[in-house]
Amino acid sequence: MNNHAAAGSTSNGGSGVDGDGGGGGAARRNTKMPKYSKFTQQELPACKPILTPKWVVSVFFLVGVIFVPVGVVSLLAARDVVEIIDRYDDACVPANMADNKLAYIQNPNISKVCTRTLTITEDMNQPIFVYYQLDNFYQNHRRYVKSRNDGQLRDAAKANQTSACEPEKTTADGKPIVPCGLIAWSLFNDTYSFTRGNENLTVDKKDISWKSDREHKFGKDVYPSNFQNGLLKGGGTLDPAIPLSEQEDLIVWMRTAALPTFRKLYGRIYVDLKKNDTITVKLNNNYNTYNFGGKKKLVLSTATWLGGKNDFLGFAYVIVGGVCFFLAFAFTLLYLIKPRKLGDHNYLSWNRHPGGR
Repeated sequence: MNNHAAAGSTSNGGSGVDGDGGGGGAARRNTKMPKYSKFTQQELPACKPILTPKWVVSVFFLVGVIFVPVGVVSLLAARDVVEIIDRYDDACVPANMADNKLAYIQNPNISKVCTRTLTITEDMNQPIFVYYQLDNFYQNHRRYVKSRNDGQLRDAAKANQTSACEPEKTTADGKPIVPCGLIAWSLFNDTYSFTRGNENLTVDKKDISWKSDREHKFGKDVYPSNFQNGLLKGGGTLDPAIPLSEQEDLIVWMRTAALPTFRKLYGRIYVDLKKNDTITVKLNNNYNTYNFGGKKKLVLSTATWLGGKNDFLGFAYVIVGGVCFFLAFAFTLLYLIKPRKLGDHNYLSWNRHPGGR
């Protein structure tokens, strides 16, 4: 019995050796060390800073020293910008239709001409930028942003390409609309003219759009056709004799805004305006913002080396710099009151110092 058991054990052991031989080979293949390289062993040159208290405090202090002056300079630059803002959408509605503004804007028999008077509060040196501002207008709506065909705008041979332009892609009889889509269809169409006393102030509307848009996104051989020919007109019309690359009001409008309150450049006035000057604005209040509770504003603004009036950038720099100063002071105080002994940085790497464990 013992002999049989021993034989069985020997037999099983033999088959086990064979099996283990195969399994052992697989194990050896799986555990084979990869070919040595600095990349696989993560030994390539790298910056491995040790964040000691002195380094942390120094970095926070340096950021504060840089950011606070930049913020102060930005705020001073923004303070030099002079802005005149006039909201006119409600003021231009006749008194007898103040309770029915939608009927006023939709009635073509009612004159939309409106006269506004602006008083210059500070000297404004040329160029003076003329903007229109819209509030509560969501140009960033997904369906609105997608409602255009960039190929059609660039190439006259693609005039029939109106995909993605729903619902303004073709006329009732199937003719393609150029430019198609909701963005172009809703083109802003209020107009402004300015006088100072008996002097007309010319508004220069050249180069108000991005040069890259004029040269690459709107074709010189693409002309408007069948535009605003439907029963329901969304906004302004376009001259069919002028190519899209020169229709700069359209180009400015079709660079959609990211926020529901935005400004778009209308033109520039190359005349210096003095404090207490009275500017008469004759405008056509055509654009319908009453249907969605929007607001329209006319903005006259100067600019500095930093651009228009924007306090956000300056405040952001000052606040971040101030927080860094505070953290630098707090860490310094903490280090002086309750210092801690630093650990051995050799333990931070697999390639330890020969003396480390």
